[in-house]
Amino acid sequence: MSEQPNYSKRWYDRDPILKEALELLRISNDEQKDKAKDFMMKLQEDVAQDVIERIYQIVTQYQGKGNRWYDNDPVMIKAVEMLRQADPKTQRVAALKLLLALEKNSFED
Repeated sequence: MSEQPNYSKRWYDRDPILKEALELLRISNDEQKDKAKDFMMKLQEDVAQDVIERIYQIVTQYQGKGNRWYDNDPVMIKAVEMLRQADPKTQRVAALKLLLALEKNSFED
């Protein structure tokens, strides 16, 4: 009998749509990622100012030092953290829009 490794899930694993959106983003080409960053940064309007300050601290802490797929790009760190800090309803709506945009390769509103 083999044992499964005991590790905690990533923050976005709890919602299948959010998980799929971020996994698709992870494997997207650079042009799609650039468009997706701009798209996700629009979440600033839905996230409180104190959360935004915490996000800037996270960017400073992890930029180029972390092990996550998005840690080498400061804008992507900020965009993903913005999504992470959003309320679950905003996360889900954003994830659905991100999935559709990535599938269509179109980030037009």
